[in-house]
Amino acid sequence: MKKISQLAIPYIVWMVLMLVLPMALIAMYSVTQHGNSIISFSLTLEHYKKFFTDSDFLLILGRSLMIAFKTTIICLLIGYPAAYFISRSSERIQSLLIMAITIPTWINMLVRTYAWIGLLSEGGIIQQILKVLGFGQVELLYTEAAVLLGMVYNFVPFMILQINSALCKMDHSLLEAAADLGASKAETFKKVTFPLSLPGVINGITLVFLPAVSSFFIPKLLGGGQYFLIGNLIENQFITAGEWNFGSAISMIMAIIMMLMMMLVKKVEVRNNGGKEEE
Repeated sequence: MKKISQLAIPYIVWMVLMLVLPMALIAMYSVTQHGNSIISFSLTLEHYKKFFTDSDFLLILGRSLMIAFKTTIICLLIGYPAAYFISRSSERIQSLLIMAITIPTWINMLVRTYAWIGLLSEGGIIQQILKVLGFGQVELLYTEAAVLLGMVYNFVPFMILQINSALCKMDHSLLEAAADLGASKAETFKKVTFPLSLPGVINGITLVFLPAVSSFFIPKLLGGGQYFLIGNLIENQFITAGEWNFGSAISMIMAIIMMLMMMLVKKVEVRNNGGKEEE
């Protein structure tokens, strides 16, 4: 036990330096403001008050939560059938399909998002296909649909992999038992398969919703600056406006929202496990 704790020291130091210390600095900046001199500052909650009393900021927050919610729902609707199909395939096909899903994630997310600009731009291949199909000139880039497409494209692999993992770990003898008892395929899915896959669904929702709600470069690139989300607001406060204190306050608000979401997900997962936490 002593050896394990000693081996954990480098990881603890790394976590303190890379996670705890930056969050502590952000928290400090969010409740302080500079005085007349460089080293003087005072405690204040004005930055939080500024956010919650400005309808424009609340609108951006609501829009960010809505786009993250839509992204999560679309990823779930696409991801569950895909994961179900993969889990029911042979081992060789499973390996090929999982590889096909994971290989694009090896490329930097920013590069993959840039590729969509060329595909969705005027004269791009997607617009040309739509013209051939008779849809005429359709505005694709710099729209909410483009932002949603970029979000779903980048985050749907996380949903598929989590659900597929839960489905593959499922005890298939339960499916045989349900069939022996006269349950139809629909009843077996409703009462056996889906409940047993819920941990994967919950993990997938977490891995999609949390990065989607704080994403800033996808709406910036595919929204063209016209679709402003909370991540863009934070980036703007730090880089353009130089309002580090206000930007830190917004970051802390988002961190609290994410922690509440994770607590909610954890409660759902515990309830799904019969009130027992996984060891």
